[in-house]
Amino acid sequence: MTDQHTVGATTKEIVYDDWVVRAFTVATMVWGVVALLAGVLIASQLPFWQANFGVSWLSFGRLRPLHTNAAIFAFVGNMMFAGIYYSTQRLLKTRMASDLLSRINFWGWQAIIVAAAITLPLGLSQSKEYAELIWPIDILVAVVWVVFAANFFWTMAIRNEPNLYVGLWFYIATVVTIPVLYIVNNLHLPTSLLHSYSVYAGVQDGLVQWWYGHNAVGFFLTTPILGIMYYFVPKAADRPIYSYRLSVMHFWALVFVYIWAGPHHLLNTALPDWAQTLGTVFSIILLAPSWGGMVNGLLTLRGAWDRLRTDPVLKFFAAGITFYGMSTFEGPLLSIKSANALGHYTDWIVGHVHGGALGWNGFMAAGMLYWLVPRLWNTKLRSVRLAETHFWMGTFGILLYMVAMWINGVNQGLFWRALDADGFLKYPDFIQGLANSQMLYVARLAGGVAYLTGFVLMVWNLWLTARGGKATESRVTVAVPDATPDPGVWDLAKGAPAVLSVAALVLALLLGRANPVIAAVILAGGIILVVAAILIAHDLRKAPTSWHRRVERAPLAFTLFVLVTILIGGLVELIPSIVIRHEVPLAAAEAVQPATAPAAAAGDATVVPAVSKWKQKPYSPLELEGRDIYVAEGCYNCHSQMIRPFRAETLRYGEYSRLEEFIYDRPFQFGSKRTGPDLHRVGGKYPNLWHYQHLMDPRSTSPGSNMPDYAWMKTAHLDTSRTAKKLQVMRTLGVPYTDAEIGRAVDGAREQAAAIRDDLARQNVRIDADTRMVALIAYLQRLGRGPQPAAAPVVGSR
Repeated sequence: MTDQHTVGATTKEIVYDDWVVRAFTVATMVWGVVALLAGVLIASQLPFWQANFGVSWLSFGRLRPLHTNAAIFAFVGNMMFAGIYYSTQRLLKTRMASDLLSRINFWGWQAIIVAAAITLPLGLSQSKEYAELIWPIDILVAVVWVVFAANFFWTMAIRNEPNLYVGLWFYIATVVTIPVLYIVNNLHLPTSLLHSYSVYAGVQDGLVQWWYGHNAVGFFLTTPILGIMYYFVPKAADRPIYSYRLSVMHFWALVFVYIWAGPHHLLNTALPDWAQTLGTVFSIILLAPSWGGMVNGLLTLRGAWDRLRTDPVLKFFAAGITFYGMSTFEGPLLSIKSANALGHYTDWIVGHVHGGALGWNGFMAAGMLYWLVPRLWNTKLRSVRLAETHFWMGTFGILLYMVAMWINGVNQGLFWRALDADGFLKYPDFIQGLANSQMLYVARLAGGVAYLTGFVLMVWNLWLTARGGKATESRVTVAVPDATPDPGVWDLAKGAPAVLSVAALVLALLLGRANPVIAAVILAGGIILVVAAILIAHDLRKAPTSWHRRVERAPLAFTLFVLVTILIGGLVELIPSIVIRHEVPLAAAEAVQPATAPAAAAGDATVVPAVSKWKQKPYSPLELEGRDIYVAEGCYNCHSQMIRPFRAETLRYGEYSRLEEFIYDRPFQFGSKRTGPDLHRVGGKYPNLWHYQHLMDPRSTSPGSNMPDYAWMKTAHLDTSRTAKKLQVMRTLGVPYTDAEIGRAVDGAREQAAAIRDDLARQNVRIDADTRMVALIAYLQRLGRGPQPAAAPVVGSR
């Protein structure tokens, strides 16, 4: 609260803290280059497997999480903080409450990014998308976010502007929702300083993860950027926001609906149908508020369209908002089960994600930076021509990228599901489809290089701009508002809009559980509620101050309403899966697999294991260690472990996956992309020698594969000093390991490893038993079947 000097009885001079804005602005550009460089490298590894360089920490599986975390938390995260710190001070007409908290926020966030950049290439990962960071870093994230939130709400408490502008609404939603999502999804029980297991397992873990994953996109990559849009677009266009009422509807509908849509990432899987249906319905509904925001942003440019020809800032903002509209149309489209059946696991999803990340987030970041940097350094943009060049290179790059991935994705989906006239696989060789994708992987790489080049031009341009100016602090004189108390929470909660919203929600929840007779009564009540809402709305228009205007003057009430709004969907979706947590293992413990799997039919060129009967059992100590290696190497980035109930998939991979098969999987490994085939039934499909050869040189068993080789694993020592501790933690989480199994965990691992070593030795392969490769082979041989030896596989052509 320093640097605020009283000028008169009703005015005050404010010196804004622009140091923290400049710091986050510089970090945005630096980490943006790093994120894009990592993206270009992993994009090159798809058509050119040699770009993995045979080095563990440069392999695709380890670098892909580094790229996504750098893009989301380093690039967009720093951009978000820069925009929030700049606009919040000016919207509230006060300096940030604490310079110290602002600096802790900045340096703490950079420490998180550096920690991620070190640990992820080393294979220290939780393997959950957008939540890969290990548990000590998770705690640091939570602490830094609390610091940010405390500073934000403290600043709001000392504001000199009574009403909260629309941009602040979206910031509040972000500040409140992110800790809820992050903490719930990252509940882990540590086994060591660098390793832990999720408290959730299997399908439950998948549901929680994609509740988090989808809403991390919603409340980290969308709501704060929308808040930035609502501040910077009117500033750049010198026009007021198009519609206040549309802003209100956009905000509350988006915040309420978004939180329900996560299950659409798990359509056609072992996730219960009710959860899939909820995800689909709310994802389709989400189109309305999303496009409401897009329309509001684009129409704010009315009267300024002619300036798009000459102003690169407006170019980037207009294009970014357009990409937002494209992404928020594509998302609901892909949440329809039939479209999802085609697009899921394919490159279509990759194109969709990058359209949002590079088109929406990237272009909004560029527009903000081009507008912001000259003002932070009190100068003019060094080169408009360079900015124009950046815009067109970036647009070309992202469009080339997206179109290449759209085409690849549709081709892959059709290729995998194609059946011949007899109903068998038309293209049984998975690698053939991968080979067909290579040309467009090169196009994807070219698009990424173009986008990166444009971004580097921006960094160069803005560096020259800052170098030609001088960093200054902004000083303004503001009016001190009357010391009137904010409206009370309870008074606002009793207001007609709040009461009607609660009533509508209760009726909707009751309708979901009602029989036909009760449903008719509830629908009748809904009609009455609609009529009442119309009548009340007519009366509220006569009030001198609307209910929502009063809410905007009450930050505490506004924040609580947002919190309740986002909690509703999360509780409805997650509680049922938590409640049945103890029932599923009881049923699954008696689950018995079919005596034999379907044999390979004529024309079905797959290898189908004949599986003996087995009861669901936990992983053996060596298999558990092998699974941890699978997680550390990021194999889930290219391989799924979820066979959907489609004929083409069961012909290609085997029996479709069932919920009870994953009850001991912590974390779940369903995957979201198939650069390689599904592995859920790979156990027993090939002998140990095949897996050894495949890991040493994937091209030796699968010509045309782009998988990196893992020859280094042959000599990498397997540390079993924590194996017993891992089993103990698993037992604490509900896995039925006995004292005897835990006591001889190391001996059991050694015995199973020795059996694999001896099997390979009989085929003239020399390998030590205590290596990571042997443990990984043990895990792969376990997938989709019990831990005891299986019958000999039925082998077909590949």
